[in-house]
Amino acid sequence: MQLKRIFYFFGFFILSLILVVSVSAQTPTSINSNLLTRSGSSTGMTVDDRGRPIKKESKSDSLQHRDAFADSITIYYRYFDSTRNRIIDSSITDFYARNPLAANYHTLGNYGSAAQSYLFSPNQKIGFDEGLHQYDAYKFTLENTKFYQTTRPYSELVYLLGSKAEQLISVLLTQNKKSNFNYAFEYRFSNTPGFLKTQNSSHNNFRITTHYQSKNKKYESFFIYLSNKAASSENGGLQNAKKLDSLSLNDPFELETRLGRAGSMSRNPFNTAINTGNTYKETTVLYKHHFDFGKLDSLVTDSITIKIFYPRFRLEHTLKLGSSSYGFSDISADSTNYVKYFNYKLPKAFGDTFQYKDAWTEINNEFSIITFPDKNNQSQFLKAGIALQNLSGLFDPLSTQHSFYNIYGLGEYRNRSRNQKWDIEANGQLYLNGLNAGDYSAYISMKSLLGKQIGSLNIGAQNTNKSPAFMLNTLSSYPVKNKIGFKKENIFRFFLQYDNPKIGWKLNAEYFVVNNYVYFDSFFTARQEASLFNVLHISAEKKLAVSRHWNFYTEIHMQQTTGDPPVNLPFLYTRNRIAFEGNFFTNLFISTGLELRYQTPYKADGYSPFLGQFYYQNTQTINNRPDISAYLNFRIKSFKAFLRVENLNTINPSDGFKFNHHNFSVEQYPNPGMWVRFGVWWNFVN
Repeated sequence: MQLKRIFYFFGFFILSLILVVSVSAQTPTSINSNLLTRSGSSTGMTVDDRGRPIKKESKSDSLQHRDAFADSITIYYRYFDSTRNRIIDSSITDFYARNPLAANYHTLGNYGSAAQSYLFSPNQKIGFDEGLHQYDAYKFTLENTKFYQTTRPYSELVYLLGSKAEQLISVLLTQNKKSNFNYAFEYRFSNTPGFLKTQNSSHNNFRITTHYQSKNKKYESFFIYLSNKAASSENGGLQNAKKLDSLSLNDPFELETRLGRAGSMSRNPFNTAINTGNTYKETTVLYKHHFDFGKLDSLVTDSITIKIFYPRFRLEHTLKLGSSSYGFSDISADSTNYVKYFNYKLPKAFGDTFQYKDAWTEINNEFSIITFPDKNNQSQFLKAGIALQNLSGLFDPLSTQHSFYNIYGLGEYRNRSRNQKWDIEANGQLYLNGLNAGDYSAYISMKSLLGKQIGSLNIGAQNTNKSPAFMLNTLSSYPVKNKIGFKKENIFRFFLQYDNPKIGWKLNAEYFVVNNYVYFDSFFTARQEASLFNVLHISAEKKLAVSRHWNFYTEIHMQQTTGDPPVNLPFLYTRNRIAFEGNFFTNLFISTGLELRYQTPYKADGYSPFLGQFYYQNTQTINNRPDISAYLNFRIKSFKAFLRVENLNTINPSDGFKFNHHNFSVEQYPNPGMWVRFGVWWNFVN
């Protein structure tokens, strides 16, 4: 824990230092090259994100609402390690565009529980990986971190309330203290007691970011602090799902589950304690900074001097500190149920408490050099670097500590043409020595804007060669029965994406070639498929205007495997919405209608609560009714509200029209009956 305190101190020291620098700096008289034009400025010139002088655009900015008695706001953001500017989405057509869990995911019946996509999406992360990803959909990550630029303080407040006291709270605050310094704060909390026993879950996500650029634009830094805690109870599924048809109180909470003491559980919306289940904690501090060598220039107009800097050579350093722990505990384990339902005999040393945990600390230093061939295009660069990663693991039950390291090289080339007709990205990593020596990743994509009427085409390929997850290592405390003999897994992915906003079409195709596929086939065992197999995934999205206010949205995915791989997928997954939409009474925007999600019958994966893994099974077929929801979304200026009545498909006419005809996403894990959700999204400009 000493290292954890050190990187906490280091992270907040860096944050404080940058704050002092930004406050003490004088307000620049020039417009920063990374800040878009502020409306009301007296000059007709500004600069784009590459530092080139351009004329101001006359169109409105990214936020549609305005206070007639206050200055307007210009706000945009870019994702971490990206140069593409994006505007904030104010649409209300799709609830899942704002929900942390994507529409193509299913859970164990409760938000916050283990989640899996219906679509084939193998993990292609190389290097060290513990192997526990069932809560990834709820996390803040480096990849989805946004760095903002805003001319006024901006904040978002989110509150969502669902049946059985389900709740989600989210807060975003961002502000530019100076034109060259921005900070942002994000917090998200969810708590769901569930509709079955031992099903409560809670997630805490916390993120702080800062972005600083010196006045002469030669030095730039990015700071990220991430903290994710997932605490989710595990009930192992119902002991007898057939009893759902004969409930005395019409409440599935009466039924006994495979894990958790019978009759000892209560549904409490304020209870976040986990007596039987998983508790995962991950903390990351990242500080990325670089110094540029290049050419200074300036543009003088009648009222302002615009400083321009053209970087040609860059020295970059990235420091990443991490601390994580992954554990399962059952403080009142029933040895009889373990044998009966999971074919597992509890070790005598545990007694009535069955628990284990892996804990890790990480220090990663990455050094890179970057060159810019074209001084007028900062989005074209060539990068080469090397990194040293130090890892320290602590494993129960012996509390033994082991140290590891990795040395890896990296390279990258990007070129986003100035006319934006071509966008090329190629990158690669190779682990040269250490724990994951021999791992590699290679990626290339080429995107072309074919024309405003035709749309854009993106093609690319990715190949990864990765070590098995560390939980399959004999040192790990996770109770995998077979931990020896696993080879590196190789995955090749080819993709093609076509997007035509003019006519509302999106077409995608993915082709996977997988070798030495690692998978789980029971509650405690893993396997490796030696034979090579293929997976083809094709999808299409389309918006159809039925009439002036009626629109139909459709999304269709088709998947097919070749050979006889240990992978079961629904051949067809589709999501469709029929919506009444429009702008009424000047400031009122409405989208209301019905949503339908459906996947064809297939042998859905089982789930191991002990290993946190969805495992391959080939005996039970899931055959569900389509999921049907009614919704009403509306926006009035900056206030957005979403009302959903979900799982209308569970209505049972033969049983007094009760909502008790449950769908199943995983065997013995029923989805809830009718579920109501109401949420508000509200943004503020100070």
